[in-house]
Amino acid sequence: MLKKILIQLDCDPQPSTFDAVVATDAGVDVLLRHGGVTKENVVPLVHGAMFTRGGRDLASTAIFVGGADVASAEAIAATISATFFGPVRVGLMLDPNGANTTASAAVVAAARHLPLGDPESAAGCRAVVLGGTGPVGQRVARLLARKGVSVSVASRSLDRAAAVCTRITATVPAARVEPLELSGAVRERSAVGGAVVAADLIVAAGAAGHTLLDAEGRGVATNARVLIDLNAVPPAGIEGIIATDKARTDGAAVVYGALGVGGLKMKIHKAAIQQLFSAHDAVLDAEELLAIGERLEP
Repeated sequence: MLKKILIQLDCDPQPSTFDAVVATDAGVDVLLRHGGVTKENVVPLVHGAMFTRGGRDLASTAIFVGGADVASAEAIAATISATFFGPVRVGLMLDPNGANTTASAAVVAAARHLPLGDPESAAGCRAVVLGGTGPVGQRVARLLARKGVSVSVASRSLDRAAAVCTRITATVPAARVEPLELSGAVRERSAVGGAVVAADLIVAAGAAGHTLLDAEGRGVATNARVLIDLNAVPPAGIEGIIATDKARTDGAAVVYGALGVGGLKMKIHKAAIQQLFSAHDAVLDAEELLAIGERLEP
């Protein structure tokens, strides 16, 4: 039996050790790591994966694209996909900065307490994604919108939030998304405050060092059934949530911290690496990773 070879392509100068460890723990036999990869220099690396094995043996080779620069990683993945032709292709997984696996884990966690699996019921759910223009926030918003949830994308820049909504509707035409400007404290009279009042789900996906929903904001979130803070570094993105919270009941809501979601993220990451080798044409982006997470045992 051929060895399973994973080619880790990273847009950072040094490829991620985190991604390398997860790949090893997922059972990869040989890990080939390349840093400083760009859309301009990736094609020869892809050719090396495509033309060294043939037929069914191609399923024993796969490519993982990562790195801190999400836009660059996405451009690399697009170039890889365009390089493949006919049946000459290998499995491809995209998870820059862990954004896809983290967003998928957050949505799976939320679905344990909200009816996101039923399109009619999900259509009645409202969500606010704070820090919604960052790598993880964008994907949380997209995945929720694809479920039929009405999503408010909140950012300090209304223009950036609007741009995210435009990108989501380009891929999910039926998406119900709206941009909101997050400035200062969340209050009921503000646009963001109004969205928070109505929200069944609030996800904080902003950068470390910023509290996006303080105690006053939480007091406004009277309808919220699930609160998820994806920031592991103090201060909390949602005041009162600690990183290790996992389905903790806090008032009327169930709350999750970054580490509480992180265990599921790791399970999704490992299961996805294993699935990469199930077929030579596997392509795993955020939606596919979410599907993997939904199949995992709670």
